[in-house]
Amino acid sequence: MTDFADEAVITVFSGKGGNGCISFRREKYIPNGGPNGGDGGRGGDVVFTVRRNLRTLAHLRFHPIFKAKNGQDGMGWNKYGKDGEDVVIPVPPGTILRDAESGEIIRDFKDDDEGTSLVLLHGGKGGWGNVHFKSSTNQAPRYAHKGTPGEEKKLRVELSIMADIGLVGFPNAGKSSLLDYFTNARPKIAPYPFTTKVPNLGVLHVDENNDIIIADIPGIIEGASEGAGLGIRFLKHISRTAGLLFMIDCSDESCLGSYAALVKELSNYGGGLADKPRIVLCNKIDLEGAPERAEQVKAEILASGEDVNVIPVSVMARTNMGAAKKAVIELVEKMERTHAPGRNHAGDSADGGEKHSSFLESRSVDESMEVQYPGMEQQVSGAGMQPQGARPGQEG
Repeated sequence: MTDFADEAVITVFSGKGGNGCISFRREKYIPNGGPNGGDGGRGGDVVFTVRRNLRTLAHLRFHPIFKAKNGQDGMGWNKYGKDGEDVVIPVPPGTILRDAESGEIIRDFKDDDEGTSLVLLHGGKGGWGNVHFKSSTNQAPRYAHKGTPGEEKKLRVELSIMADIGLVGFPNAGKSSLLDYFTNARPKIAPYPFTTKVPNLGVLHVDENNDIIIADIPGIIEGASEGAGLGIRFLKHISRTAGLLFMIDCSDESCLGSYAALVKELSNYGGGLADKPRIVLCNKIDLEGAPERAEQVKAEILASGEDVNVIPVSVMARTNMGAAKKAVIELVEKMERTHAPGRNHAGDSADGGEKHSSFLESRSVDESMEVQYPGMEQQVSGAGMQPQGARPGQEG
């Protein structure tokens, strides 16, 4: 079985800010040049961004640690350290970021466009160099600030495929054949159960401006809501669809109870799956006895009083497929009119849009923090000169 990566646990680190530098100007004939230690650079951020060309989380499952670069230490001659590079983590649409310990949702990318970014962790601020601390009473300051540390967070990343219509049915009901007929997807099709082992997505072209995304998941069996079979693992991938399309295999003599059994499994799973609007396709009516059973299934559903569009079809013989396509389009259009999604566009950040545009805002200026002493000074006898430049030790 191909492993479909729809969950991953990762740890992310933002970069540490660079240390400020302790340095003094030294030139011939200028014995008391004054301080010229530059600031440390800002640490890199941890950034998540939406990429629609991604379909799974495999790139996270096999790369569980992401670290942004640390800011460079400041240098003499007022040279500021280089800012650390951000670590950018691409995720597919429909990704949910959770705190790995509490399970709290940090961000849900279900309605976000290509390129939408979230700054999850900010890098540490760079420390001020000793050039900032000179004054009339302290003309040779011998201290600078350390850069502030970065942040760390452990995340559980989950993927729920974004689709308009989800296919529901028992194994070998014809879901893959329907997806192949309606869309550009080419799922595995064979005359035996469980040919679909991972979710498949296909695009049903409506017109120049509209497409409908259809998701097919492995066939559901009785007891799926309690963990039986493959279906329970992938039911979450149809939890965000506008509606569901049930496939009933009417060549099977036991098909009369199939619809009720499928609805029961969705109800037991929860998450509002059983409340979604649905279409029922009674498939394989080209086979002997199937047309009669299809009519019985339709009568049974309508007798229950449900507002469900039931259509007898044959995917292989292309019978009533035009009506089925029309019903799918009408259902999606109806749901779009009823629930117009509110999008959250690019530029959002974890702090609600707070901007950090000022250079000095990215520097560490907390006067209460521990000062950093050089440890390299040596008193120069005779001339009363200060030492040539000294920089604090590098931190790992």
